[in-house]
Amino acid sequence: MSALTERRTTLLATVALLAMTACWGSTFFLIHDLLDRVAVIDFLAIRFAIASAAMLLLAPRAISRLSPEKRRHAIVLGSLYGVAQILQTAGLAHTAASVSGFITGMYVVCTPLFAAVLLKTRIGKLTWVAVLLAVCGLGVLTLSGFHVGYGETLTLLSAMLYALHIVGLGAWSRPADAIGMSILQIVVIAVICLVAAAPGGIDVPHRSGDWLSIGYMALFAGAAALLGQTWAQSHLPPTRSAIIMSMEPVFAAFFAVLLGSESLTARMLVGGSMVIAAMLIVELVPRRRIQAEVTHIAV
Repeated sequence: MSALTERRTTLLATVALLAMTACWGSTFFLIHDLLDRVAVIDFLAIRFAIASAAMLLLAPRAISRLSPEKRRHAIVLGSLYGVAQILQTAGLAHTAASVSGFITGMYVVCTPLFAAVLLKTRIGKLTWVAVLLAVCGLGVLTLSGFHVGYGETLTLLSAMLYALHIVGLGAWSRPADAIGMSILQIVVIAVICLVAAAPGGIDVPHRSGDWLSIGYMALFAGAAALLGQTWAQSHLPPTRSAIIMSMEPVFAAFFAVLLGSESLTARMLVGGSMVIAAMLIVELVPRRRIQAEVTHIAV
C-alpha cells in the first residue's frame, strides 16, 4: 500500500469512527425518553436482537467465511462488549447519569494502559497529553458531583471492558473480516442481553414511536456503528480510536442543544473544546510521534 493510499485509508477510518461516535451521541435523548416506559435491560435485549437479525439477513454467509480463529476473536469481543453493557446498565441504577458518562469515558485512560501491556505498544508523551486533556474535558462536560460507591465501581469495570474491546479490535480486526466479525459480535451481545433480561420477562414497547427509536438505535447506532468501528479499528491504533470515541458526550450535548432539550452552557463549550483539542492532537501531529503502527496479534 502506497503512503498516499495509506493516508487516505487512515483518514477514511477516522471519519468512519467519528461518524459512528456522532451516531451514538445522537441516541442519548432518545434513550432518556424511551427508558421512562421500557426497562433498560429489556431495551438492550430488543435493540441487539433486532440488530443481529438485520445483519444476519444482510450477509447470512459472512460468519461462515470467518476462520475458526476469527470466530473465537469475535466471540471474545462480543462477550466483552455485552458484559460491559450489563455492568454499565446496573451501575447506572445506582449513580447519576452524568457520573456514569464520565466514568464510562475512563476507557480513554484504560485503553493506552492495556495497549501498552497487552500489545507492547509504546505510548508517546503527546498521546498521554491528549488522554489527560480528553479526561479533563469529559469531567468539565459531565460532572457536577462525584463519590465512589457500588454504582461507580460497576461503571468503572464496564469502562475497563470497553477498553479491552477497543484494544482487542485494534489487534484482531482485518478489513476483509469486518462484516463477519461485526455480525458475530452483535449476535453474542444480543444473546448476553437476552439471557440477562429473561428471568424477569421481556416487556416490549407499545408505542409506534418507541419502536422507531429502537429501530434507529438497533440498525444505525448498533449494527452499522459496530461494523464501522470494526473496520476503522483495523486501520487505527487503539489509543487513537479511544480518544476519537471520547467525542460521544460532545455529540450528545450538541444534539441536546440542537433539538432544544437543553441550553448551551459554558461547561459544554469548555469541556467540548478540550475533548476536540485532544482529538486534534492525535490527528494533526506526525503519526510517528503519537503511536506505533497498528499492532495485530494472533491468539
